[in-house]
Amino acid sequence: MSLTTIPPDTHLPPAALRDLRAAYEALENPSLAARLAGLAGMPIEALRARLPTAVQGGLDGAVRAALQLAIGTAMRSGPAVSPLPIPSSWFHRGMAATSGAIGGAFGLAGTLVELPVSTTILLRQVAAVAGEEGEDLSAPEAASECLKVFALGGTTAADDATESGYFAVRIALAEALKGAVGRTIVPGFVAAVAARFVGPVGLKVTAQAAPILGAAAGAAVNIAFLEHFRGVARGHFTLRRLERTHGAAQVRAAWDALANTRDAPFLAH
Repeated sequence: MSLTTIPPDTHLPPAALRDLRAAYEALENPSLAARLAGLAGMPIEALRARLPTAVQGGLDGAVRAALQLAIGTAMRSGPAVSPLPIPSSWFHRGMAATSGAIGGAFGLAGTLVELPVSTTILLRQVAAVAGEEGEDLSAPEAASECLKVFALGGTTAADDATESGYFAVRIALAEALKGAVGRTIVPGFVAAVAARFVGPVGLKVTAQAAPILGAAAGAAVNIAFLEHFRGVARGHFTLRRLERTHGAAQVRAAWDALANTRDAPFLAH
């Protein structure tokens, strides 16, 4: 792999630029909607339309409750913060597949009951990725940084770029987190995350609850969900690692240069 086009005035070494490019692709080009539509065998518009009106109205509350439960359990114990006998990616894939299969076996009702479980598994995986990228999981801000991944992974191709770009969402979440003390996560921050996470959850619920799919496809949907947010987590915590090493301003300059030249090759493979 050789560097062919270096963003001006970034001064990042080649390895850091490669990591930056990978993070950019993960954070600015989400693919969850396409994955779930493919699993369900129907266009994304039809997938959204499948969710009953009554469920749509209560989904935001269900997502908030799932996030609150996940915060209370995933960051305090379990595989996110303790060693595992197998790689965390495989461990969490197995847990996600199992919970998805159970939820899918019971249709929409089972899927909604399973949502807090899969959200907790997902947050544990996000925390595991954070640890791999050098985050101190005992730090007061660790839980909020992990929770941000749910909002960052909620962007879609239909979003306005000025509102949904990685740094725009990150800055908005930082504003929502103001007022937090120590490890306390303010309700407004959870609401801001839930507002973006509810879109992907709605797609997951409708794909997983389709009667023709059943338990096996429920497991596949959960794995697709896990893989998507694992990639987003990797991108987010890679950027935080680069910022710790090279400085936030320098990393942001390189990011902006890449965004401005995305139609030209950044790295030659």
